[in-house]
Amino acid sequence: MELQYNKKIKHPKNGKRYPLFISIWFSLKGIAKAIKKERNLKIHLGFTFLVLILGLIFKVSQTEWLILVLTIAIVISAEIFNSAIEAVSDLLKFKLKLSYYETYWIRNFAAGGVMILAIASVIIGFIIFLPKIF
Repeated sequence: MELQYNKKIKHPKNGKRYPLFISIWFSLKGIAKAIKKERNLKIHLGFTFLVLILGLIFKVSQTEWLILVLTIAIVISAEIFNSAIEAVSDLLKFKLKLSYYETYWIRNFAAGGVMILAIASVIIGFIIFLPKIF
């Protein structure tokens, strides 16, 4: 089976392409669902709020803000990708009647990637905030 990357995604009922605002709406619904469903994403968002408050208190530079915002976006995006991978693993488990352990490494690889990014974000936070605190 050959993959068709240039095919436009059509609406399942009328065969027309989705308008851009509908695609954006789908993305926002996905983000909201992930926030509602995923415990670790809530933890990341809590730390995001803390970092933003600390950035305002310590008046970080424009470059430091860019680094912080990019780091936050990467970690939160990775957590959402991890959630998607877990959902696909659950689907595979259900559809193919696999045991949990047959999708074990898929889940662990994705979670490990998020952990690496989370640790890097903590190190970045220390590099930016520790000199301002001490």
